[in-house]
Amino acid sequence: MFISQQLRKTNIAEYLLYMWQVEDTIRAFGCSLARIKREYVERFDYTEEQKEELTDWYGHLIRMMNEEGCREAGHLQINKVTMMTLEELHARLLQSPKFPFYNAAYYKVLPFIVELRNRGARKEENEIETCFDALYGVMMLRLQKKPITPNTEHAVKEITTLVGMLNDYYMKDREEPLEF
Repeated sequence: MFISQQLRKTNIAEYLLYMWQVEDTIRAFGCSLARIKREYVERFDYTEEQKEELTDWYGHLIRMMNEEGCREAGHLQINKVTMMTLEELHARLLQSPKFPFYNAAYYKVLPFIVELRNRGARKEENEIETCFDALYGVMMLRLQKKPITPNTEHAVKEITTLVGMLNDYYMKDREEPLEF
């Protein structure tokens, strides 16, 4: 919760990846608030008040996951809305002649997006979500200390550049709307 609040203000891309990880953490504990509190929240070096706040936050997320039908898989509506916002900004950036560096970064990443989709990524998902899926997948491999091929490393580097640019434009657009 504390991390998500900070990331939401400073880096929307990292925020979204973090929230996906939170969803998976909740699933790993069987969507049980009692288990999350006992086995996860209690490990943090927080005050009792902070632990209560964090437990309430997880409880709220669990309720939302149950209500939205994403207890087993999928993403919370709040995360889907964030993704849609990024997708819309991505489309506006590509349509505008004012952002040639973003366009160049996109066309460097496009072959990786096509390859990921051919390997089984959901066809209906947006290109930006495909990029986030790739970043999240590699993050999970790293956490599990599994090997990552040089080709995957290269693709992730290019995807990270594009998503980083999108993040920067998102933050700028929030401060003062971009002119397209």
